[in-house]
Amino acid sequence: MPLFSPQNTLILVALADELPRSLVPDWRIVYTGVGKVNAAITIEREIASQRPEMIINFGTAGSLSPDHQGIVEVGQFYQRDMDVRGLGFALGQTPFEDNVPIDFGRQGLTCGTGDSFVTAQPELSTDLVDMEAYALAKSAHDHQIDFYCFKYISDQADDAATTSWQDNVQKGAALFVKMLTKE
Repeated sequence: MPLFSPQNTLILVALADELPRSLVPDWRIVYTGVGKVNAAITIEREIASQRPEMIINFGTAGSLSPDHQGIVEVGQFYQRDMDVRGLGFALGQTPFEDNVPIDFGRQGLTCGTGDSFVTAQPELSTDLVDMEAYALAKSAHDHQIDFYCFKYISDQADDAATTSWQDNVQKGAALFVKMLTKE
């Protein structure tokens, strides 16, 4: 029996280019738009209206290591652009919150989410970088909804990242669908 079922699962993806609905017509796919604010607004609206038992985030990510390729699972989520070190908090820590990182108890890579497209090593060191996963994971965690995150490595978060992302944004969809539907 497959781990994921279309009946109880919501799939959140930033852009239709990353996962066209036509590839998984029986699944509930919602496009969040780019960035943490769009992701947060979308997931909260969908939780309130759809009440999913499970949420999957799929999309592209930049890898900060050449060792990561293809589709990978994310196990821990950081907010890479939260910087309140001036008040004594660690880089990536939201003030007065203890849950850094967001973690669902699964093995996987670390992902630093921020509202910038990464083209050089960010100050907060993680395996991957993206622009939505932390907001989605935090909301799912706060609502106690099971959350999975799979990212297709589209680029190496370097000076060639823009071109690499544009060339690769659509390549992960078929691999994700195969993984999603395998038994």
